[in-house]
Formats: sequence, C-alpha cells, structure tokens
Amino acid sequence: MLRFLPLKLGRLYRCLKLLLVVGLFVILLMNTHNLFASFQKNELTDRRFINLNKCPACFGTSWCRKFMNGQVSFETWGRLRFLDVFNVKNVYFAQYGEPREGTRRIVLKRLGSNQELADIDQKICKRATGRPRCDLIQAMYKTEFARLNGDVRLLTPEVVEGWSDLVQCPSQRLLDRVVRRYAETKDSGSFLLKNLKDTERMQLLMTLAFNPEPLVLQSFPSDEGWPFAKYLGACGRMVAVNYVGEELWSFYNAPWGKRVDLAKQLMDIAEQLTNNDFDFALYLLDVSFDNFAVGPRDGKVIIVDAENVIVADKRLIKQNKPENYDVWYESKFEECDKEACLSFSKDILCSRVTVDHNYYAICQNLLSKYATWRGATGGLLHDPPADIAKDGHLEALLDECANPKKRYGRFQAAKELREYLMQLSSAAR
Repeated sequence: MLRFLPLKLGRLYRCLKLLLVVGLFVILLMNTHNLFASFQKNELTDRRFINLNKCPACFGTSWCRKFMNGQVSFETWGRLRFLDVFNVKNVYFAQYGEPREGTRRIVLKRLGSNQELADIDQKICKRATGRPRCDLIQAMYKTEFARLNGDVRLLTPEVVEGWSDLVQCPSQRLLDRVVRRYAETKDSGSFLLKNLKDTERMQLLMTLAFNPEPLVLQSFPSDEGWPFAKYLGACGRMVAVNYVGEELWSFYNAPWGKRVDLAKQLMDIAEQLTNNDFDFALYLLDVSFDNFAVGPRDGKVIIVDAENVIVADKRLIKQNKPENYDVWYESKFEECDKEACLSFSKDILCSRVTVDHNYYAICQNLLSKYATWRGATGGLLHDPPADIAKDGHLEALLDECANPKKRYGRFQAAKELREYLMQLSSAAR
C-alpha cells in the first residue's frame, strides 16, 4: 500500500496544479474588460487610487506633480488589479521617467496592507467622532496629529514616545534630526516644527505613528553612507523609493566568493548601525532575507525594509545613566520553529550603551546554521569549500556569534568574524 503513496501524491499535486491554472484562466476571462483597461490607463494619475484625496491623513505630496504628469507608471504585472490579492504588503515595481534622464525602475509602497490602512482610518474617525466612518480630512484636525499647531516650537519626546519603533525612546536630538530632514516640505532644513505648514505637520506625525520607514530613510540617508534605500518622495499614501536590486534571498546559492562578500557586508552593516560617529544606535528588529537587496552593479547590500528600527541615542543614555547603562548587554539566543524570529527587549535596547543585538540578528537569521528561510536551512554561508569546512574556524565563529557559549563571546566573535570574512573575500577574488 505504501508503494503507491508517492504516485498518489504526485497525481494529487498535478491535479492541484491544473486546478490552479484553470482557476487563473477563469479569473482572466472574468476580468478581460478590466485587463485591457488596466493596460490602457495609468492608475497612478488617479487621486483616489493613490489616496491623495485622504490628505493630510497621508504620507506626503512632494512627488504629486510627477504622479499627475504620468512620469510614474506601474510595470506590467503591477497594472493587473486582480493580482493585488497576492500583494499583501502593497509593494509595487514601477518606472519613473525624466525627459533628459530617461526611465529607471523604482519601488512604490503603501506602507501597509489594505486592512492596516483601513484600521488607521477607523482609529482617526473614532478618536475624532466616536464613529468608525467619517470625513477623514475634517477628523484629522481633531486628533493628536493636529495637536501640535503653529504655536508649538519643537517636536518633543514626551509627545511621540512609543508611537512606533523609531520613537520607542526618542531623544530631542533625534527628533530635531527627523524634523530637519523631513523631505515632504519645501522648507526642509529647520528643526523648528513651527516652520512646517499644518498639513505637513500632520503628515509627518501620521507617518511617524503608522509606519516610520520614510522618516528612517530621510533621517539616515544613503547619500551620507547609511545602508538604506534612497527615499524619493510621496503622493497621498504612495511612497517612492529607489530600486536597489534583487533581494538577498536570490543569492542564497550564489558562488561561494559572492556569498562571503555579502556576509562581510552584512556584518559591516551590523557594526555601522551599532557604533558610529553620531552616537545613534539603530537596532534592526526585523531581519530576514527579504529585507535586504543587492545592487546589480556595485554588489552593495542595502536594507530595503526599515519599518522596524529602534534608534537609541547613546549620548542621552550616558547623560541620564539608567540602571546598568554601562554594563554590556548580550542578547539571549532562543531556538525558534518559525522563520526569522528574534528575542529582544526594547527597554534594554533603549537603556544600554553597549549592545550586541545587530550582530546577533545578522548571525542568527542570515549567516549561521540557525538561519531558516523559505524551507531552507544553513544560512547564507552554507556548504563552504572543503578546506574551510575542515578547518572549522568559520563554523565556530558563526556559532559563537549566534549562540555564544562564553560571556561576551558574541562581541569578540563578531569582531573576529568580520576580519575572517575579509580574509576569505580577498582570497576568493
């Protein structure tokens, strides 16, 4: 009886595959009219489609002229609305064109699922009127997003603390940086909140509360060497960022030398975000192969999802001196049966000067044998060449970085791992 089980499973798989194809064909037939309409019309010029009609309950307007002029258009599959059911994160690939520069690929994000966007609308309405539906524009002026009017000089920590990961433990220095670098205003460059228009202030606060990723990209820009995708602009509830390249997962089975180089860059990112001249520690709370991408020309690794980033101001921690602030903190390794899971305490990340969280996150979720993604295990540095595997040094460093056996072992292992990957990378060239 057991001999026929694989055969039956094979037939079942083929039947399911056929049903899927037939189902998609039926959907295509049912949407034939919409299909042709989708290719003929540029929906990104539609104010309602990009939710420009909901501003100031939106993320900005700096790119609206480009959207309305038809300079931004979806790539082929992005035009098919019936496929949105598979695009839960609302991330699209698009083409952006300038008359003198030609066209280039960009990424468009709604910064949340349809349900999450609907939820924020309901919250705004309930806070303003007590009802789940209302005139959203009028309601915005009755919420905390409008509390900071033109008489308020600065955006202060006590107002926004805890709204999102970016401001889990904000310092005045961080908030001044966020306001000064806010890209959705023509008068950027001033840290004074009163210099923003009422609608601009509400848009900034809305972004800060709903999904602060645009503010992370603006405050720590790629032009200054930070490892994030470049922020381009927004219109309504559609944000445009630079297309970096293929996601890191695409390189999982790349040649060994390439994977070593990528691993070295990932450890460099962990170091840069932890220790830098600005004394801001940026802790990555969501680390997976999908949240990094690799440039096609320079091979540079870039973070493409920066929603869940805590920014701790080390200068403020040293000044306030909370309990155990100067004691090195070691993140606790915990085995998990899910993909890309991490163990951390936001309170501790906000109150210690020296923390190994970023090394732990990169080693556990991307590089070591504990990394699991899409059913694959072994991490980016799986199956090393025979001589390196036999030596055992790389495996030992990766294991100590992910699951340290010695006190403060991860700090030392991360340092040695960066140096060893540099050696391996140079030898592979």
